[in-house]
Amino acid sequence: MENLDFALYTQWSAYATLFFAVLAIAAFLFKWGIRFRLVGTTGFMIVLTIGLFGLSLGLFSRSVVPGAVRYALVYDNGANLAVVSVKPEVTAEEINATLRQASNDLFSYGRIGNGDNKFTVRLRVMSHPEPGVSEPLYLGQVQRAIADRENGALDIQLYPENLKKLPQPNAIS
Repeated sequence: MENLDFALYTQWSAYATLFFAVLAIAAFLFKWGIRFRLVGTTGFMIVLTIGLFGLSLGLFSRSVVPGAVRYALVYDNGANLAVVSVKPEVTAEEINATLRQASNDLFSYGRIGNGDNKFTVRLRVMSHPEPGVSEPLYLGQVQRAIADRENGALDIQLYPENLKKLPQPNAIS
């Protein structure tokens, strides 16, 4: 969802809140039996509108790296290591972009470094060298500082020897 979606939802929720507030006032004026329920509904709508407004401020900002492919999070120790998996039909450029995307997506200020203060994301595919045998094949990794999100210094390493083991035409360029 984008922030513009939340802004639109906030606007419509505010309209609904005003409607229920007017309805609650009318219920008290005409002594309807549901007047206290309408007060509760109005209170709920106020809380909902405030929550949507908070979300519309941009709390979910996510950058998109061009060329990145869809990945699945395989392992995350919550500290300094995460492993993502992609489909075997991937190129070196897509690996590079996907490592950048995963490093941005999985970054969190709550991570701890365990001594080296580096957050490492490894990218792998599942290789099947023979029928009935599966093994992970690591294609690359990226390291970034744990404590500084603004530091754009990413140490990206690709493993060309493993990339050559992928089905062709994925040879490294």
